[in-house]
Amino acid sequence: MSAPLRIGLAGYGFGGRYFHAPLLASAPNCDFLGVVTTSPERRARVAEELGRPAYASLAELARGGAEAVAISTPAATHLPLVRQALELGLAVVCDKPFALDARSARETVELAERLRVPLTVYQNRRWDSDFLTLRRLVEQGTLGTLIRLESRFERFQPEPGPPAAGGGTLLDFGSHLIDQALVLCGPVERVYAELRHREATGGEPGLDEDVFVALTHRGGVRSHLSGSWRQGAPGLRFRATGTTGSYVVEGMDGQEELLVAGASPASEGDRWGTEPVSRWGRVLRGDRGEQVASARGAWDRFYPAFAAAVRGTGPLPVDPWDAVATATVLDAARTSADTGAVVNLS
Repeated sequence: MSAPLRIGLAGYGFGGRYFHAPLLASAPNCDFLGVVTTSPERRARVAEELGRPAYASLAELARGGAEAVAISTPAATHLPLVRQALELGLAVVCDKPFALDARSARETVELAERLRVPLTVYQNRRWDSDFLTLRRLVEQGTLGTLIRLESRFERFQPEPGPPAAGGGTLLDFGSHLIDQALVLCGPVERVYAELRHREATGGEPGLDEDVFVALTHRGGVRSHLSGSWRQGAPGLRFRATGTTGSYVVEGMDGQEELLVAGASPASEGDRWGTEPVSRWGRVLRGDRGEQVASARGAWDRFYPAFAAAVRGTGPLPVDPWDAVATATVLDAARTSADTGAVVNLS
């Protein structure tokens, strides 16, 4: 058995506190050292909630024996911290959005390759129960040939709206929606998008709060992706249409809800990620339909897979070049929204 991966966490805001710390603490092959944060309030919270030390910098974390770091800080700080960590020789997990644009994403992945330091992106939604179920149905041919994917992250929270740390709805929700579409449907050749921004405050433009992105994949599948903080009537989480049937599911995967409530894979054991029957999706063929058992949600697999990759015994859970592909589509969506034109990708 290889030694547990000594890993720290940079950032203890909402994402670090709820999406990363509990999973790091629960991962059997990770030694969760502590958190990099300079906020006195958050340093006190780390000590109280985690019983682990706080570090003032990535360099201090490295001197403390870390081999890796998970970065969960505001979107604009991701790549500067990733590059600093790579230069320190720390293997890196970067939360999404990985980058603000495709060029900087590409340059950072190339840096990791030159330095031969592992780098991956925290696309945890690949391990959502509903998405795993949909992938299984598509691979088994249950829906026939996939024609259209409709995927939504919609909620009604107009105030305060999208958090500034996420960089806006296109970057925040769109990073997940586009990544899932690329995994399921393959590379994209055309992009069309519409964005609605919040009213400007203090002379500064407001963040985008409602987005729609339409993708045409090279294989012919069309993806219609929606993200919103101002949707009073949220639509289906997924409606995937094939030549012989459609899969629909309504609510969000339950793992986020569990983590925010204070649960973790360690506390839930084998129950982690299991969805109640009332939240299972359905395969429909006109007036005929059947409920489909949901796969177990598996966010808990990410960090064990990352540790294995760093030790050289498995692949990275997410290829960092996938994040470059996602950033390329995000750039095209922003251009399409600005110009009203369909953007063709080579």
